[in-house]
Amino acid sequence: MGINGVNVLATVAIVTLSAHLLHGLENGLARTPPMGWLAWERFRCNTDCKNDPDNCISDRLFRTMTDLVISEGYADVGYEYINIDDCWLDKERSYSGHLQPDAERFPYGIRDLSDYVHSKGLKFGIYEDYGNYTCAGYPGSLGYLENDAQLFASWNVDYVKLDGCYSHPKDMDVGYPEFGYHLNRTGKAMVYSCSWPVYQIYAGTQPNFTKIIENCNLWRNFDDIQDSWASLESIIDYYGNNQDNIIPNAGPGHWNDPDMLIIGNFGLSYEQSKVQMAMWAILAAPLLMSVDLRSIRPEYKAILQNKKIIAVDQDPLGIQGRRIYKHKGIEIWARPITPISHSYFSYAVAFLNRRTDGTPSDVAVTLQEMGLVAPGGYRIEDLYEDVDYGVLTPQTKIKVKVNPSGVVILRADVQPIPYRQQSTPYNPFRQIFRPTTVSPNSFK
Repeated sequence: MGINGVNVLATVAIVTLSAHLLHGLENGLARTPPMGWLAWERFRCNTDCKNDPDNCISDRLFRTMTDLVISEGYADVGYEYINIDDCWLDKERSYSGHLQPDAERFPYGIRDLSDYVHSKGLKFGIYEDYGNYTCAGYPGSLGYLENDAQLFASWNVDYVKLDGCYSHPKDMDVGYPEFGYHLNRTGKAMVYSCSWPVYQIYAGTQPNFTKIIENCNLWRNFDDIQDSWASLESIIDYYGNNQDNIIPNAGPGHWNDPDMLIIGNFGLSYEQSKVQMAMWAILAAPLLMSVDLRSIRPEYKAILQNKKIIAVDQDPLGIQGRRIYKHKGIEIWARPITPISHSYFSYAVAFLNRRTDGTPSDVAVTLQEMGLVAPGGYRIEDLYEDVDYGVLTPQTKIKVKVNPSGVVILRADVQPIPYRQQSTPYNPFRQIFRPTTVSPNSFK
C-alpha cells in the first residue's frame, strides 16, 4: 500500500474545482467556518437551577461564558458566537403563539441576554427544532416557521440552529428551505445551521446536498459527538470513509459540521484533544467549543487558542481536506490552503496515529509522495511544537514522531518558483506527474 502523489494532488484539486462550482447560501455570512461557544455537549439539558445553579441552562450560565470568552482571550483568536442549545424554552408557547424562555431560568428574557452578548462585542445564537417538539420535548417550530423567524430577528439573533427531532425526514426538503426563506425575509442576517441531512441519512434517504447548500450555512451529517475518544474516532472515520461525497459540499458560506469541540472536558486525553483541534482544522469545520471555561486546564485552553491551527481552519479558500493515506493505524490527511503560487497550493498536513501500543510511531515520507510537488519547495512548520523545518524540496524526506492517539500537524507554505523553472505553467487540475509510491515500511 502506498500514496500516489499524482492522484493525491489531482483529486484534491478536482475537489477544489467542484466546491467552487457550487453556490452556497448568499446571506454574506460564514465565509469561514463559524467559531464560538455552545452549551450542549458539556451542559446538556440541566434545568435544575435550584440544586445546581452554576451549571443549569440559564441566563446566568450564558452571561458567565460570555464574560470568559472575552476575559480569557478566546474572542481575541476568533471565537465570537455564544450559542444556546436545547432546553431554554418554557414548556408552552405564549397565548399569542410566541416562543418564550423558561421564566425562572431566563428572568430577563432572551432579548436582554442577546443585548448583553452584543454589548461585549460577541454574537448570539439560539436553538429550535423543525418538528413538533425539540429533542428534549420543548415546543418546536412546525406550524410556526414564519412566526419564529420574525421573533428571532426581534431578539437580534445572529445564528440559528434548527434541529430535526419529531419531524418527518421526507418533509425536510420543503421545511428547512421554508424556514431559511423566512429568516432571510426578516432582513436580519442570521447564520443558518441545519440538521437536515443527518436525519435523512438516518432514515435511509439520500440528502439533496445541492439544495442543502442553497439554503444552509452549515449542517450536521453524522452522529452527535459524545465526550469520548471512541466518539471522536467514529466521526473522523465517517469523514474519511465518505470524503468523496462530503468534501465537494464545503466552501465559503456552506460547511460540513462534524459537531462541537469537546477539548477540556472529561473524555479526551491531552494528545487526543490535540487530534480533535488538528482534524477539525483539516476538515474546515466550525469551531464551537462546548466546555466549562471556568475550570478548563491551561494546556487545553492553549490547544483551543492555537492561532496557527485556527488559521488553517479559517483559511479563506474554504477547501475541506481529505485522508490521503491509511495503513496499520497511521493516517495522513491534507488540506489545500493559501498562499498559492503559480497555481500550486500550500497545504496543512496532519499525521494521525490511531495506534494504542504505547510508543510513538515514526513516519518518514517525502513531500512529493504526499502530492506536494511545487518546484520551489515548501516552508514547513510544526503547528503544535513551533518547529520551523525551513524550505524543503519535494524530494526531501521529512520524519515526524507521532504519539499514540496523537497527531502532528504541519503547515507547508509553497515557495515562489525560480525563474528558470517557470517556462511551463502548472495546472493543478490535470494529472501531469508520474505516480510515486510510499512503501508501508516508511511507517514504523
